[in-house]
Amino acid sequence: MKDKTKTHVDIYTDGACSGNPGNGGWGAVLIYGEKEKQISGGEKNTTNNKMELLACIKALEMLKYPCQVDLYSDSAYVVNSFLEGWLESWRQAGWKTTGKKPVKNVELWQRLDELCQTHAVTWHKVKGHADNKYNNICDRLAVAATPPNDLV
Repeated sequence: MKDKTKTHVDIYTDGACSGNPGNGGWGAVLIYGEKEKQISGGEKNTTNNKMELLACIKALEMLKYPCQVDLYSDSAYVVNSFLEGWLESWRQAGWKTTGKKPVKNVELWQRLDELCQTHAVTWHKVKGHADNKYNNICDRLAVAATPPNDLV
């Protein structure tokens, strides 16, 4: 349910990785009314899942006060962790999977969980590399932010 007392922001995110693991990048577009802000970053020796998570984290960290957020991602890993209750299960199990193994990228999941306690986030899965304008912008941002492979 939308909280009419909070500012509404739409966020689109995407992560990319050249190899998995490999060098990767993330991109996000934040939309508030008529204003849009694009952000991106990259890391060496990372994974696609880390970049998908970082895109969400970095975008939510840009918000200066608690907001009502519609967050759009093409990552089933990220979106389903919220929509299917995986994150809640991991938290309750001490950040262990149903197979009793430690959750991968736990520090990123914990940070994202914190941010979702601050902001009222509604998660939306979008089809990647399709006709979604903002998902395509995020993909371009993520690819452009990916550090080049070292030449040896």
